[in-house]
Amino acid sequence: MNHLIVAAHPLIASVTMKLVRAYALELEELGHHQHTHDLYRMGFDPVLTADELEPLSDRRPLPLEIAQAQAAVSGADALTVVYPFWWASMPAILKGYIDRVFARGFAYEARGGVTKGLLSGKQCVLVTLSGSPMTLLRESGEWRAVDVLQDTHIFKSCGFELLEHLHIESVEPPIPPEFIATNIARIRTCARRHFGVLGA
Repeated sequence: MNHLIVAAHPLIASVTMKLVRAYALELEELGHHQHTHDLYRMGFDPVLTADELEPLSDRRPLPLEIAQAQAAVSGADALTVVYPFWWASMPAILKGYIDRVFARGFAYEARGGVTKGLLSGKQCVLVTLSGSPMTLLRESGEWRAVDVLQDTHIFKSCGFELLEHLHIESVEPPIPPEFIATNIARIRTCARRHFGVLGA
């Protein structure tokens, strides 16, 4: 299978990016092909332009980085998105990626308030991290908001089959090595759980 990993964290040594590298390595060891779009290291521009909102018939050619990003999504059998929760949402660079890459006419169509996903047949795994424990996220209603606004409204609405949303809770400095090792094991297990048998 071809995998696209989209990662969003400005610190290369963050827990988020350590998990990304472990997940990518596990996929490769399982015999899959993976390509990682590390949005911060790529210098991805999250700002949606007026030209990109023009009707398809009037739209200028897409900026090269968006055309390439859409080609990467199209060429992937599975998408994995890894990011921290900031203010119970995704980092601005990732939201901009969604705005620009998962565009109308590419990822979805909408008529009369009904959205039709155009990326059906692709699988998706979400991996998120937060400083808050899961109990607090659930009690506050934030986890429900994440499910509705991110898991469902973005990824499922575009047609992805969401295999799992793995959440790493209580990520607070100082972070002990055992915590990192435990969660690296969790994300590698996640990869094996869904993609461990090629051709299955």
